Amino acid sequence: MTAENQALQDIEDLRSEIDGIDEHIVALLNQRAEKSLAIRALKSQSQLGLYDPKREEEIFARLASYNHGPLYSDDLRTIWESILRVAKEMRG
Repeated sequence: MTAENQALQDIEDLRSEIDGIDEHIVALLNQRAEKSLAIRALKSQSQLGLYDPKREEEIFARLASYNHGPLYSDDLRTIWESILRVAKEMRG
């Protein structure tokens, strides 16, 4: 096998691995969404507001503590800001 063919095969193998990771991420995001909806229902029963800026900062700090790269913590924050925005807009 030529170096070019090997590189192409390696790319396909890595893309296949990424596809599996993406599938897992989607499943985990849906699990997270289910928990968020459950919390939302409990918050309304507890007279708590939906938005809790202190909780969001705790989430961002915890994510940064989990991060060992190559993503920067600011990148994770950007991703999670989108996740949290979608969670706020979800209808259960």
